[in-house]
Amino acid sequence: MTTIILFGGRSDERHVSVASAQNIVRALDRPSNPANQQPSNLTWFWAPNGAVVDVHSDELLAHTEPFTNDFQPSRPAIWPDLEMALDTLPVDDPVFLLALHGGEGEDGTVQRMMEARGIRFTGSGSDASAAAFDKGRAKAIVKDLVRIAESRVVEDASGLDGAVAAMLQRYEKIVLKPLAGGSSRGLFFVDRATHLGAIITAICKLNVPYIVEQFISGRELTVGVVDGDDGPFALPVIEIETDPGFSFDYEGKYLGKGAREICPARIPDVMRDEAQAMALAAHVTLRCEGYSRSDLIAAGDGAFFLELNTLPGLTASSLVPQELHEAGIDFRDFLKRQIALARR
Repeated sequence: MTTIILFGGRSDERHVSVASAQNIVRALDRPSNPANQQPSNLTWFWAPNGAVVDVHSDELLAHTEPFTNDFQPSRPAIWPDLEMALDTLPVDDPVFLLALHGGEGEDGTVQRMMEARGIRFTGSGSDASAAAFDKGRAKAIVKDLVRIAESRVVEDASGLDGAVAAMLQRYEKIVLKPLAGGSSRGLFFVDRATHLGAIITAICKLNVPYIVEQFISGRELTVGVVDGDDGPFALPVIEIETDPGFSFDYEGKYLGKGAREICPARIPDVMRDEAQAMALAAHVTLRCEGYSRSDLIAAGDGAFFLELNTLPGLTASSLVPQELHEAGIDFRDFLKRQIALARR
């Protein structure tokens, strides 16, 4: 019963994906009993050009500084694209453990490919993945159950000036971020004194829809949710602390610049309970499977839901693994549980 760890992809989050795959391989290649044989796993790298390479786990683990360095496998690609790889599987009835983040790996595209072929995979299905990946759509789905910040969706940079001006009439500070995506890339904070020229130029280069959102001042919290035998349950809450002048962007998350993650969050019990209930409600309402992670802001008058990730990072320093550790759940056991859920 082979597990295929699929990582990489064509999104700007592929570096995080490589680091997640490294952490997964380390856990799964660790025998639960020294007398046992190594588990039967394959490790597939989905290259930025779309090709799929069967890589040796030792080569993956030898790759250094994955958050900044591109992974360059020594073996040639076996398949020119992922669809051909799925159509010509080298093993019978595998489970794909998805270590993908962002883009086609998280927006339902890969999930839809596998569903069409009857291939098992970890994480949420295509419909839930697509709904959660679109921040505007996700907020519309959960708004009757959780409190959300006011926002507007801008399809291209030409409409950004007007949307920003309208929101700044109502709020002193707002947040601009890609409508779909993660790892806090392309994140901008704007107030009434901000000159938008450089920001709009940067957004034009990204050429993706944006969400213009009310800035909520408060404590940044994140909560993982895991499906268990008796249904989904919330993990311990993490608080993100940032130094003045910094935000929890890519460098803050993965390079440790100006941000700290406090697990468990040192917050009142009532705030913890509200955050966990909100993450659980979002997971269920968006029909997520396996696991998810919700990001929230705890303001003075209660918490606001920001977004949900269906395939959050699983690197050694990522938030969900930290929460699993705090909850007393072994990372290997968590992965085995996800594989078992996919098979079932």
